Amino acid sequence: MTEPFNFNHELSGKIALVTGGTKGTGKAIAERLLVAGAIVIVTARNQPENINSQLHFIAGDLSQAKETEKLVKKVLSRFGRLDILINTLGGSETPGGGFAVLSDEDWENTIQTNLLAPVRLDRGFLPQMLERKNGVIIHIASIQGRLPLFDSTLPYAAAKAGLVNYSKGLSKEVSSKGIRVLTVSPGWIMTSSANRMMERIADSSKITVEEATQSVMDALGGIPIGKPAQPEDIAEFVGFLVSPRAKYLTGTEYVIDGGTIPTI
Repeated sequence: MTEPFNFNHELSGKIALVTGGTKGTGKAIAERLLVAGAIVIVTARNQPENINSQLHFIAGDLSQAKETEKLVKKVLSRFGRLDILINTLGGSETPGGGFAVLSDEDWENTIQTNLLAPVRLDRGFLPQMLERKNGVIIHIASIQGRLPLFDSTLPYAAAKAGLVNYSKGLSKEVSSKGIRVLTVSPGWIMTSSANRMMERIADSSKITVEEATQSVMDALGGIPIGKPAQPEDIAEFVGFLVSPRAKYLTGTEYVIDGGTIPTI
């Protein structure tokens, strides 16, 4: 019988940064890299009370250029280098109602967080990766880059589409120099915040949480696999992509959506 693969030490000695790494998918990714033996830095605006003591937290609002510059300097001065960069930070806070209700500020804030923050971080950490001819950059995008929801998250969808395109272009520039660049585009993920949203929908609509979840899946056009992803599903795949087992992979977007996107 073949023994299961043991990834406990495959990232030993590697230094990784996970943005948005204190909750949801980012937290799951950070903890997955810890299991693989990496030294893991996480960043968010504020430090949560229940953060894993093995994670190295650095505060920063990465939607701001100066905050991003400070983060890069802190990481490199404290750890000397960065081997793995996971750009997980993202989200949408724009109002529903379609294009007419969206202001310039809505667009600018969303693009700062979902597109320009990763661009700035890449620019900050790539020089030392290129000098060593080694590194992995993962951009967490979204299936909304292909399947936009115009009523509520149009700026987010546009920013994530831009991130996918940028990621491909960057990979073509730096892959020959030893840096792998990949994109992961998840579908709906049942994070704790998504679960709370289902509870609110259920309460306001007088239905069960299961019925609320099904209504959201129906709004997405259905999820053939029958349920949303868990943060750990995304984290497990990211853990593989940054490992030596994926050394020939670069420049590709990987969709993890349970079959939500209906086309090839």
